[in-house]
Amino acid sequence: MKKNFAFLAVLVTALSCGGSGSNQAGETAAIPAAVTPNVEVAVAQARNVPQEITYASTVEAYAVNNIMPQQGGRIRKINVEVGDYVSKGQVLAEMDRLQLDQLALQVQNDEIEYQRLKSLYEEGGVSQSDFETAELGYKVRKTNYRNVEENTILRSPITGFVTARNFDAGDMFAMSAPLFTVQQVVPVKLLVGISESEYVKVKKGDQVTLTVDALPGRSFSGKVGRLYPTIDAVTHTFKAEVVVNNADKALRPGMYARVTVNFGDRRSVVVPDQCLVKQEGTGTRFIYVLQADGTVSYVPVKTGRHMGTEYEITEGLSDGQTVVVKGQAALKDGVKVNVL
Repeated sequence: MKKNFAFLAVLVTALSCGGSGSNQAGETAAIPAAVTPNVEVAVAQARNVPQEITYASTVEAYAVNNIMPQQGGRIRKINVEVGDYVSKGQVLAEMDRLQLDQLALQVQNDEIEYQRLKSLYEEGGVSQSDFETAELGYKVRKTNYRNVEENTILRSPITGFVTARNFDAGDMFAMSAPLFTVQQVVPVKLLVGISESEYVKVKKGDQVTLTVDALPGRSFSGKVGRLYPTIDAVTHTFKAEVVVNNADKALRPGMYARVTVNFGDRRSVVVPDQCLVKQEGTGTRFIYVLQADGTVSYVPVKTGRHMGTEYEITEGLSDGQTVVVKGQAALKDGVKVNVL
């Protein structure tokens, strides 16, 4: 019986030694203390933020004219080619002149007769009705001559580039297509589809800027020349016609453009874009705000414009608040931090 008691005493002593926090040297193992996260911070600042939105559009000719006579006939002469820059009133082509030359002789004879009758009428040798009849016939003939001349000697009604020539000299023009297409490029215009929510913010004469992919590094200025009065029921946008001077003819119809419209300034809080954190699985964005006691708070925010390395905050943040810009991965709401 005494042997059994001795065995139990040794067993209890061994279990007591094995369950303690001491090591072989008799020292107690320390429990690691919680690590305070290191963060970098910045101060949110309120300032006037330009409310600019960029829209995609296409450069268009300010005016496009399809040039053709009123009736068919043989093309006598072609004076210009595709790509030529022509002036308003410049002769582009001539049709067969037979009818025009015949009318020219008739007008010449009518003018001689008109002048003869006018002299007789002034001397009382012709009645007023006869003179007025002759005068009316002369004016009608002259009007007819001018109309035939316009459709025989084809002139450009605008200054611009010849962008199409569909016939050659000697061809019979059958009115299947215009002889020429001339496009005015000084100035040019763009039709910009703007959201209906901005309808009351856009006015005729507002200044805009634009860039085109074909001319990297260059920007152009223009202004709103016309606002379309209706809103598209499908896209919920309205059209604004932007006019660009284009004095150097650098912009050409068909170029893809990005048009930036400024809707004025808005007083907003601005922070570095690094401080924004997106909540996984949602579209919510938040910022960690440093409190007076050295802890951070989780603050959901709404963003506005992204300007380079900064974000406009429209809701959730006040001017002068300190926000975390680095070290967010180790943070959660209420955690005490060490500001570097």
